[in-house]
Amino acid sequence: MSHKIAPSILAADFANLQRDIEMINNSAADWFHIDVMDGVFVPNISFGMPVVSAIKKYANKTLDVHLMIVNPDQFIKTFKKVGANILTVHYEACPHLHRTIQAIKNEGMQAGVSLNPHTPISVLEDVIRDVDVVLIMSVNPGFGGQSFIENTYKKVIQLKDIIEKSGSKALIEIDGGVNAETGAKLLAAGADVLVAGSFVFKSENPTKTIKLLKNL
Repeated sequence: MSHKIAPSILAADFANLQRDIEMINNSAADWFHIDVMDGVFVPNISFGMPVVSAIKKYANKTLDVHLMIVNPDQFIKTFKKVGANILTVHYEACPHLHRTIQAIKNEGMQAGVSLNPHTPISVLEDVIRDVDVVLIMSVNPGFGGQSFIENTYKKVIQLKDIIEKSGSKALIEIDGGVNAETGAKLLAAGADVLVAGSFVFKSENPTKTIKLLKNL
């Protein structure tokens, strides 16, 4: 299976969102990565349900919604309604993670769990067979354009090992500081999905940049 590319809408031009969505539709990208931030779990506020609904209206690819919020459980049904296909919650925000994963799956979405840079991979051992995606943060969450944390490669290798030993089908997704160089190394370590924000949208030709990442 070839790896997937998920451009991060957080880096798009919000005054021209429809244009950027159509660019992704017509590119080699596989998913739309949508970061929802509440200013509490992370020190930034991004956007909420109306923007996700607007993206869904024009997007013809998978909506990969990443909740960087406290108490995500109360919004699971709402994000299903506004069009999420994959819903990812943070391990650090879910005291009853297994229950949260089941609630996401009960709504007919794929369930993802994200880990902050300081959180060890081992915390997922007991739920790895229940999740569809593990999103490893390779920067501290909250802001785009940060530099890549090198320890991420080791975490990908460790996670791949846990997935293979458990028989889990979970995909390994990486978010933060992804470019052609880090992307190639992440794929070599075992990553399946690369999220790219600034690297795509700040490039001269985003479509070409997506293709470059897809062909790594």
